[in-house]
Amino acid sequence: MNVEVKVGGRLLELDDRYLKTKFKELISKLKEKESVLVALSGGVDSSVVAKAAKISLGDKAVAVTADSATLPQGELEEAGKIAREIGIKHIVTKVDELRNLDFTRNTKERCYYCKKELIAELKKLALREGLKNIVDGTNADDLKTYRPGIKALKEEGVHSPLAEVGLTKNEVKMLAKAMNLPTANKPPMACLASRIPYGSEITDKKLRRIDQAEAAVISIVKVKQLRIRDHGNIARIEVGSDERKMFFDEKIMDRIAEKLRSIGFTYVAFDLEGYRQGSMDEDVSK
Repeated sequence: MNVEVKVGGRLLELDDRYLKTKFKELISKLKEKESVLVALSGGVDSSVVAKAAKISLGDKAVAVTADSATLPQGELEEAGKIAREIGIKHIVTKVDELRNLDFTRNTKERCYYCKKELIAELKKLALREGLKNIVDGTNADDLKTYRPGIKALKEEGVHSPLAEVGLTKNEVKMLAKAMNLPTANKPPMACLASRIPYGSEITDKKLRRIDQAEAAVISIVKVKQLRIRDHGNIARIEVGSDERKMFFDEKIMDRIAEKLRSIGFTYVAFDLEGYRQGSMDEDVSK
């Protein structure tokens, strides 16, 4: 049975009473904060937070997207489109993580240092805009995985309202669908640095090569889920498990190999298991 939820004059139809309760808790959490700066990456999680913040706080909610070398091609433009769809004020700010040697060394704490750089910039913007709090799109499931960036969020006082009310990744997608957000079915997208194995230095050249390689593969095979893992002179291709069969064609494989070699890789490999979130963290405890 559908459940009607009316917030700020907007009617949302939810087919789950538990989700209805969680959504109301989310709205309440955001209202308590009085004014917020939303870290908008353009993914489903941050989009839901931005939309909920706009419903809750109106013009006292502002979205910010960081333009950096680690941002995949096209994501900045996507974030702008989502902000316009929501009707929330959107700021784009430059962030250069590559200046931070703790980040470029690429230890297992890489994400911690990246978040520190980002939050420092967000705090400046929040102060400039007269906003009391900073919020992000971390959800309840994220707290169960290896994410050193969450430590930085806690240290710097950034709030994660989705996680605070216990909303999981699937529940967030349900809310995105109910709010007619274009990100409802968008696959997860991580920063380009996540394609580089720990211990291998992060450079602008590597990030650009990965970005070009992913754009090239998508132009040849219209996959929705893709990662090009950069293992030095080897490009390891991961795609959604249900999309692997799209590569089982000699002409397609030849075109991809030729293109990725022209970008700078010597060898091109296809991961038989396909994409899985956090595959570069699989040996993180070793």
